[in-house]
Amino acid sequence: MAVQAQARRKVDEQVAHDLGLEPEGLAKVGAGLAGVLSDTYLLYVKTQGFHWNVTGPQFGELHAMFEQQYVDLAAAVDELAERLRAIGQIAPGSFAQFKRMSKIGEEEDAPDSDRMIEVLTEDHGHVIRRMREVLELAEPLGDAETADMMIRRMQVHGKQAWMLRSHLK
Repeated sequence: MAVQAQARRKVDEQVAHDLGLEPEGLAKVGAGLAGVLSDTYLLYVKTQGFHWNVTGPQFGELHAMFEQQYVDLAAAVDELAERLRAIGQIAPGSFAQFKRMSKIGEEEDAPDSDRMIEVLTEDHGHVIRRMREVLELAEPLGDAETADMMIRRMQVHGKQAWMLRSHLK
């Protein structure tokens, strides 16, 4: 196991060297990205569940909006995982890992539509704050690719939160 870890470290150092980035900083960015990936995955699952279970007078509009949002989140999960791999990190790939690394809570029941909107709005805000933490790690390191991804995704989450909030009374 120690030999594998040592070999893995060399690969990470080589990736950092190839990217022109400092290995320790890149490892911190990777850890932050793994958390963002985990939050995004759990938000995807929650949004899809709400899509399936929404009821009430706004059913059609919310059902369609939740679908648009979980389709976007599915694409984001892939993009985040691929960035982790590009910087020489292992992307979490099990539900147990996602749950352990995420700060997004689960919903075991199907709340009413207003509560669904409130929960998703809060979760998008959480993801934005976590992405901002990764951005603050990536920028001084010179990891422009990760920084750019965080900025783009924060814009998407900000717009989604606004769209959700607009449905509340």
